[in-house]
Amino acid sequence: MVTGYVLALSDAEVARYRMMAQRAAEDEADQWAAAGIAAGAVVADVGCGPGAVSAVLAKLVGPQGRVHAVDRDPQALTLARRGAQAEGLSNMDFGEGGADRTGLETESVDVVMLRHVLAHNGGLEQAIVDHLASLVRPGGAVYLVDSEASAMRWYPVQEAAVLVAINERYRQFHAGLGNDLSVGLRLGELLARAGLENVDHQGRYTIVHPPPGMRPPPWAAREQMLTAGAITDSDIATWQTEFERLDQRQTPLTMFVPTFTASARKPS
Repeated sequence: MVTGYVLALSDAEVARYRMMAQRAAEDEADQWAAAGIAAGAVVADVGCGPGAVSAVLAKLVGPQGRVHAVDRDPQALTLARRGAQAEGLSNMDFGEGGADRTGLETESVDVVMLRHVLAHNGGLEQAIVDHLASLVRPGGAVYLVDSEASAMRWYPVQEAAVLVAINERYRQFHAGLGNDLSVGLRLGELLARAGLENVDHQGRYTIVHPPPGMRPPPWAAREQMLTAGAITDSDIATWQTEFERLDQRQTPLTMFVPTFTASARKPS
C-alpha cells in the first residue's frame, strides 16, 4: 500500500525543487515580505523536502534570523543539511516531523511556510493548518502554497499529449489515496477555519520552460504508481521514450502551472 509523499528524491527531482525555489522567491517576493519574511525573522519551513526553499529563506532572514526546516523524510533532511553546509548557512536547524506534528514549540516562530504538502495529506488538511497556526506568535503568519493540477496546461498542445495523459493518471492515483490535487482552491478557507485573520488568497499561472532532462512530478512518483497498480511497466517505457523525444526539441515545451498562495495572521 502506498501512503504519504510519493515523489522520489532523485538528482533530477532535487534540481526541479531548486528551480522552483528560485522562481518562488522571485514571483512571491511581495507576498513573502507581507507575511513577515525579512531580516531577523524566525521562519519554519514545514515539509521542507531537500531544503531548496529553506536555503532561500535563510538568506533572506540573515544571521539574526532563523529557519527551522522540518520534514518527515530523513533522506530529505540529509539533503537539506548538505545543501545548507555547501552554501555556508549557519542559521538553519533541521527536525524530523510531520506537517501536523512538527515538534516545534507553540507560538515560537514569526512565519510558518508550507508548500505543496496539503495535496499529499488527504483528510489531514485542516488538522495540519490548525497545527501550523498554533506555532506562530500572535501577529505572526501562516503561508500556504499549493496547486490545482486539473488546470495544468502545456504548449504546443499537439506535442504535449503524453504529458496530458500522465497528469491525468497521476490525478487518478492521488484520488485513490484520498488526496486532493485541487487543494489550492481551499487554502483561504483552511486558514480561516484555523482562526486566522486577514486572509490573502491569490492564484496565478507560473510559466515554466523546463530544460532537457527535467521531468514532471508524475515521473518521480512512477515507482509508487507502479506498486499501486496505477500504471504498468509498459506505461513507464512509453513515457521514457516520449520524454527523450521531447528532450530533443530545439525549443522546450512551455508549462503553465496553476499556483495558489494564501496567508493569514494569528490575532494579536
